[in-house]
Amino acid sequence: MNRQIITTADGSKTIQLVDLEEQYHSIHGALQESKHVYINQGLLHYHSLKISVKPISILEIGFGTGLNAMATLVEAKNNNLQIQYVGVEAYPISKKEVFELHYGEQFTFKNSIQLFNEIHSCSWEKPHEIISGFTLEKQQKFFSEITDKNVFHIIYFDAFGARVQPELWTEDIFRIMYEALKEEGVLVTYSAKGSVRRALQAVGFIVERIPGPPGKREMLRATKHSKN
Repeated sequence: MNRQIITTADGSKTIQLVDLEEQYHSIHGALQESKHVYINQGLLHYHSLKISVKPISILEIGFGTGLNAMATLVEAKNNNLQIQYVGVEAYPISKKEVFELHYGEQFTFKNSIQLFNEIHSCSWEKPHEIISGFTLEKQQKFFSEITDKNVFHIIYFDAFGARVQPELWTEDIFRIMYEALKEEGVLVTYSAKGSVRRALQAVGFIVERIPGPPGKREMLRATKHSKN
């Protein structure tokens, strides 16, 4: 499959799957999308609920370029948060693509280039403390193979779009997500499709439409509310 590194509207890069006309991140701004959808509406929203947990456990569906993990690491350090981060990816990107993305240069955080490289160079299937308070475990498997129950506080659902991979946006997959979350946990995604919202609701989520990142009017945030 033809893959290219392209520059998005905010100056950050992403990987484009040319034949599918699909990108790993928004062409309207890869970094802006990551910060808006996953940091602001996911991590910082959950933190604002004043739910007292240490560490916050995050599952990323579609580890991909590592941009969301890097943005979370920086935000965690800036806000003195403790994070356990699990990224699931069936098809890891190449070392050449990691180098060409230059994501470490997008952050003013000390040693950000080295830290981004470490995110990708650390071994899979075991936890690594990238910095004090931020532990990363990368798991290479399909989303349907996730078996965690009541483990995570936040899910970043960043799979390829339903247009190209509709099987990733089904009730079956979202039921796995629901079971993996703790009570009061949240799932955030860039998607605002009606079919996605209905699938989330069908498995038990309370779903909000909220303002989306640049280039998208809306996105979805789903909450697993306590049954008590």
